[in-house]
Amino acid sequence: MITTLLQAAPGGSNLMSFLPMILIIVVFYFFMIRPQMKKQKDHKKYIEELGVNSKVVTTAGIHGRIVEVSETTFLVDVGSGVKMRFDKTAIALDASKAANGDAAKK
Repeated sequence: MITTLLQAAPGGSNLMSFLPMILIIVVFYFFMIRPQMKKQKDHKKYIEELGVNSKVVTTAGIHGRIVEVSETTFLVDVGSGVKMRFDKTAIALDASKAANGDAAKK
């Protein structure tokens, strides 16, 4: 009896058969895609705000201070006069905010 209640009538609603898949997609969007898009947007905004003399930490864990800013890269002084050029995407957002003391501003 229960199985007959749960089964769709012949020629019945196709929406009920797709409802679980639709719910999975909605949950996936709100828990996976949307937060990732927000994080990428915050990272891009932070990178655009960085300038000369800002402290940064790269994704590889290298700490330094920005000496020069170009369109796609930063020239970073890592100490003792050693300067390295990094792509802007190589800057770690959370670690760089902590190095600049911006963590409290969140």
